Amino acid sequence: EIITKVMFPLPKKAAYIKFRNQASRYALVGVFVAKRPSDVRVAVTGAGSDGVFRATAFEEALKKRFSHKVLDGIAVPAEGLNSDLHGSAEYRAHLIGVLTRRAVEAANAKG
Repeated sequence: EIITKVMFPLPKKAAYIKFRNQASRYALVGVFVAKRPSDVRVAVTGAGSDGVFRATAFEEALKKRFSHKVLDGIAVPAEGLNSDLHGSAEYRAHLIGVLTRRAVEAANAKG
């Protein structure tokens, strides 16, 4: 078998926001949001020890209304997040919330 075609649904709105480490400029935490015709995806990188993960609590809220305001009061738990000299798990959990709100604002600003 040979793969001849791969298709991905295009999001209606999308944005990626990252918080850079000041010394190395790599993303301490990065958040990508995508509003697709049938759902919303929120992907987080740099915060978890297992690589990229989805923030399902944010996705559920954003499905109802794609606005940063619906995310008020929702947080990602710090348990299981990376904690090192660059930032504690609690700090990374806080950054995920902040960056998700910024990414939704950026996606909405694009059209």
